[in-house]
Amino acid sequence: MSDVAVVDGVASIKELVDDLNSMILEGRVLEAFEKYYYQDVVMQENELPPTFGKSANRAREKGFLAALSEFKKAEVKAVAVGDDVSMVEWYFDYTHKDWGRGKSSIRSPCRGGRTAR
Repeated sequence: MSDVAVVDGVASIKELVDDLNSMILEGRVLEAFEKYYYQDVVMQENELPPTFGKSANRAREKGFLAALSEFKKAEVKAVAVGDDVSMVEWYFDYTHKDWGRGKSSIRSPCRGGRTAR
C-alpha cells in the first residue's frame, strides 16, 4: 500500500487525495477502492440509477475493468480541496469490449479523504 504522511494519526485531505490519484494512475484501481471508499458509497454512471454500497460498487468496478480490452490513458485534470471535502476531475480513454472506444470525464467528490456520495 502507498505511504501517506500522517500527523497525530491523520493525513491531510490533499495527501489522501494525492495518494488515491497516484494509486489509480498506477493501475491499482481496486486496491484504491478498498482503501479509500466508504462502506456506504453511492456511485452513479450518467443516466443509470445509482449503485448503493461498497459491495455492489466493487462488483460493478470489477466488471467494468474486466471488460476493458485496451486502456490508453488516465489523467487528473483538476483537483479541489477544502475543509474535509475534495473533488477530482478525471479524463479516461479506453476501449470496452461491449461499448467500444470510450472517452470520459469524471468528477469524483470526497469527504474526509474518502470517496463518498
